[in-house]
Amino acid sequence: MMDLQKFVDNFHTMTSILSVEKRDDDRIGTIRIEAANDLYIRAMEKVDKDGNVVFKEKFVPGSSYERYMKKELNFENFCYECAIKKKPVHAYIRPERYTFCINLYMMPLAIDDPKKAYCSYSQEITFEENVDAMSNISAKTSSNVLQTCIKLRSTKNLQKTMDEVIEDIRKICDASYCCVMLTDFKDNTWSVFSDALKPDSGIRSIRELKSENFVDYARSWIKTLNGSNCLIIKNKDDLEVIHQENPAWYNSLVAANVNSLVLLPLEYNGLTLGFFWATNFDTSNTLYIRETLELSAFFVASEIANYQLLNQLELLSSMDLLTGVMNRNSMNNRVTQFLNGEVQYKSLGIIFADLNGLKPVNDNKGHDAGDKLLKDASQLLKFTFDGCEFYRAGGDEFLIIALDKSKEELEAKVKTLREKSMIPGKVSFAIGFYYDANGGDIRTAMHEADVRMYEDKKRYYDRFPANRKRL
Repeated sequence: MMDLQKFVDNFHTMTSILSVEKRDDDRIGTIRIEAANDLYIRAMEKVDKDGNVVFKEKFVPGSSYERYMKKELNFENFCYECAIKKKPVHAYIRPERYTFCINLYMMPLAIDDPKKAYCSYSQEITFEENVDAMSNISAKTSSNVLQTCIKLRSTKNLQKTMDEVIEDIRKICDASYCCVMLTDFKDNTWSVFSDALKPDSGIRSIRELKSENFVDYARSWIKTLNGSNCLIIKNKDDLEVIHQENPAWYNSLVAANVNSLVLLPLEYNGLTLGFFWATNFDTSNTLYIRETLELSAFFVASEIANYQLLNQLELLSSMDLLTGVMNRNSMNNRVTQFLNGEVQYKSLGIIFADLNGLKPVNDNKGHDAGDKLLKDASQLLKFTFDGCEFYRAGGDEFLIIALDKSKEELEAKVKTLREKSMIPGKVSFAIGFYYDANGGDIRTAMHEADVRMYEDKKRYYDRFPANRKRL
């Protein structure tokens, strides 16, 4: 038999020899580190600046890899594919729990042993991401991922294109289900951004499972991933590992008829945006599927991050951040839509509501009290005029647009607002209301409502001259 130690000592890179126990079934047998050169051992036993170390015990040739580190399904799949199935393996790993990246190469070895199959394992450690290593992928993967990238970058409708891309990826994986789920751990919310389901697969979309709290599952996925950028579950043995580590998720997988799974976090600038996965995939093509999904996840996360940023910028430009209603810029754009004939309506109601007494509150109690008064005012308007459009037209002035509401309904709402405005010490409004049963011109409606609001304002200051604004 080959002298394994002499063999690895000839390498000028960190190298070890791994063995995988041969079995009669497709299950992965015991994996051992049979031999390792000095470069490999010193690197694995070295403590980094953050106190992390890969090997928890001193190296002993021929020991199970689980002597040194926690059971790692991805590592076991690499070993199985290379040693048992005789496939060369290359992967670039960016484990979050360490301060370095790993560029690894594995080659099957022809060693005559009835009980074990062998492969070499060489790795390069870098403390900065290596773009060349990340892009060193097969031509088949490059072609598929390039198509994904072109589709996403050229689209004007990201949602529609993402649906097409996820269906393409589902077919590449020959999976029953493929999904992109977004998570917000701060707000404890989750949503499906895109998914694709194979017809007659017996699998349900998680859109149908709103009763389940997937945010809790997502938090547990981060722990289960343990810093890895990919989790692969190929068979019952892998599922049993999940059963031991994450029983709640395991039960959910079994209930959903999941037999195999590839799960990846969607990360951008150090933030976890969500997760990307494929279930019941073609396990005979695991390495190719992993490679495709890892690189696809990189572009999917980037596009989603840009999409969320643009939505946030649009929201910031259109919403009044203090009160939570749309701002004057949005109001002007909406009026333009009316003037251009883009809004179809039968009847039009316009209400101007000017907050009374804001200046005395600001002067006597401070602007924090004034801000609270504005927030309370906007909440009262939204509660009273539910189903209408709300805009902060100016400092203390609000506009409500009511389309296709009856005059009687709106008059009742205006009456309710007036009654609430008469309560001492509470929010008080000067109100101007105009209604056109035939729709009419929005400029005319706004002008008439504005005039009536100022008339109401004058009556208020006649009653409370001390609250009059200084001009």
